[in-house]
Amino acid sequence: MDQQVLDHARAHLEAEKETLGRQLAEHGVEAGGDGLEVDTTEGFADSAQVTAERSQLISMVQQLLARQRDAIDALGKLEAGTYGKCENCGKDIPLERLQAIPATRLCMECKQLAE
Repeated sequence: MDQQVLDHARAHLEAEKETLGRQLAEHGVEAGGDGLEVDTTEGFADSAQVTAERSQLISMVQQLLARQRDAIDALGKLEAGTYGKCENCGKDIPLERLQAIPATRLCMECKQLAE
C-alpha cells in the first residue's frame, strides 16, 4: 500500500481517536476506562424518564467506545503492517473502502455476509 495512503489513514485515525476520547470524557468516561457514572439525582421528573435517559446515554457511550477501539485497533494494524487486510478472509480491502471507513475490519464481501 502506498505510504501516502497509510500516512493519511494514520492521521485520520489519530484525529478520530482524539475526538472520540473528548466525547467520552464529556460523558464521564475517563481515558482508557469504560466505566460510566451518571448523576440522575436532580432535574428529572420521574424514574421512568431517568431510566430512559440513562439507557440512551449508556448506549451512546458504548457506541463511542466501540468506535474508539476500532480506531485504536486500526492504528495497531498500521504499526504491525497488517492494515488494509480483511480480518475474515485475509484479502486486501479495496482502497475506496479504506478511504471511506479507515477503521474498517472487513472487505465488502465479508461485511455483506456478516450482515
